[in-house]
Amino acid sequence: MRVAIVTSDPRIYYVSTKVLKEYGIPFRSLRVGEKIPFDVEVVLTSESDYDRIDFPVKVVVRDEGFIDELLSKLEGRERFQRIYIAIDPGERPGLSVVADNRVIEVHHLKNPRDVGIIIDLLEKYPGAKIKIGHGAKRQRVLMLKALADLLGYDYPVIIVNESRTTPKVGGMEVSQVQDIVAAINIGLREGREVSIGEILEVKEPTKREIEDIKRRSRELSGNITISSKLAREVAVGNLTLEEAIERQRKRRRSK
Repeated sequence: MRVAIVTSDPRIYYVSTKVLKEYGIPFRSLRVGEKIPFDVEVVLTSESDYDRIDFPVKVVVRDEGFIDELLSKLEGRERFQRIYIAIDPGERPGLSVVADNRVIEVHHLKNPRDVGIIIDLLEKYPGAKIKIGHGAKRQRVLMLKALADLLGYDYPVIIVNESRTTPKVGGMEVSQVQDIVAAINIGLREGREVSIGEILEVKEPTKREIEDIKRRSRELSGNITISSKLAREVAVGNLTLEEAIERQRKRRRSK
């Protein structure tokens, strides 16, 4: 028995046993304070019990994602040969973690600047590379700028042609599911590795792009058309459309 579950938290115990059984990993169940047998190599526990357990190798269980850290410790090496954090850029980006062609976890981000989870995943999966779809230019630029502020403009990412990665779901548009499925497909595709700085060589937007952004500002707000100057800032990735609308709204109020 190389694994022991030592926790006073029923939920953590349930999650631990469920995952260990799925992976066919034998385990012991112990109470906090019980002597840990000599044949145990790794202890699974909760955050609240962590400091109460005197054992050199412990893994905190928060959700089912603990299995990768556990397997890494049991095997004495990194579990995955190739692991990617894949992003489908958009107003609400989809995100997947794909390791050795297997989907490990998925997320739906709040907006293009919501990159905190990406930084957390880079720490969680050492050696992971970022893949990002080539579409949704404005939102992609916003996200990459946010990442560059934290990782640097020299940080490498893999740009992927995302054509045909977004499916129809049940014959209808279901954006949240589509974004995540597209992110999974991006994670499974090959791409071209470049630095964030190379991708961010943004060209001056065309008049047609500016007018399209102004049109969408009316659609999104109901009655506000942003200025051409604000539309340009949106086009080059310096503002979100929502931020530009709010600035235009404040200008109206101040007049």
